[in-house]
Amino acid sequence: MSFDDRYDSDPLATFRESKKPRKPREVTAKRGMWLEDANTQFFGQLVAADRDTVTLADADGAKRSFPRHAVFLDDDGAVTLVFRKPASKSRARSASGSFLVKDAPARVARAGRIFVEGRHDAELVERVWGHDLRVEGVVVEYLEGADHLDKVLGDFGPTPTRRVGVLLDHLVQGSKETRIAQGITQQFGADSVLVVGHPYVDVWQAVKPLRLGRQSWPVIPRGQSWKHGICEALGLPHEDQADIANAWRLILDRVRDWGDLEPSVIGRVEELIDFVTAPGE
Repeated sequence: MSFDDRYDSDPLATFRESKKPRKPREVTAKRGMWLEDANTQFFGQLVAADRDTVTLADADGAKRSFPRHAVFLDDDGAVTLVFRKPASKSRARSASGSFLVKDAPARVARAGRIFVEGRHDAELVERVWGHDLRVEGVVVEYLEGADHLDKVLGDFGPTPTRRVGVLLDHLVQGSKETRIAQGITQQFGADSVLVVGHPYVDVWQAVKPLRLGRQSWPVIPRGQSWKHGICEALGLPHEDQADIANAWRLILDRVRDWGDLEPSVIGRVEELIDFVTAPGE
């Protein structure tokens, strides 16, 4: 017994399925797309939208606004509009985390100045805060040792309108550097000179040890050259000053931005920049 192919499916079921209401498709809203409002049969191009409405303009230029989430018709049926959020254009930041001032010319140097102990300190400050310093017109110089601070400042002559900020290593209770800082502040006044520092033996330790693949910096026994000891512990050549310079270059190259430095150093440098750029300086 055979059956006619025309009756393999139920035609009434097919008809009922075609009459079921279908959920509108979601389409991305685009300026210029042609839509028809399902309720009023107004047909026009999408010309504007805000948080509550969309506006269509017909071929004669007449405009009408409709609820943003209304159902519209396009060539393929009922649709609702989806509005894509524009990509946010976040401002670029410098290595210090401040907003980058693109193509900013270096400002004429201020009367104030920042002094650091040595060349390595100055290079680290430049690596992270160089952009900020150029925008603010702040010059950084190094002392070749904290022992020279008194003479350098005597020659410079800091005043409340010619401020000096100083960053020292190993500024901890009872250290030589702490005694120097106290004497300098008393001599020149806290409104003219700000001396701050970090607790580390050398600015090398301002770099987080994780950037060197270590959990902590090696501990070097008293009486041994600290930098030579560090190089030896890190497996780096340390025979002469050229080896020390190469080791520092390797460490400095691992610094990408402020996030690679210890917070105790970040805060002190920014404190000095604020001090020498205060209004009226």
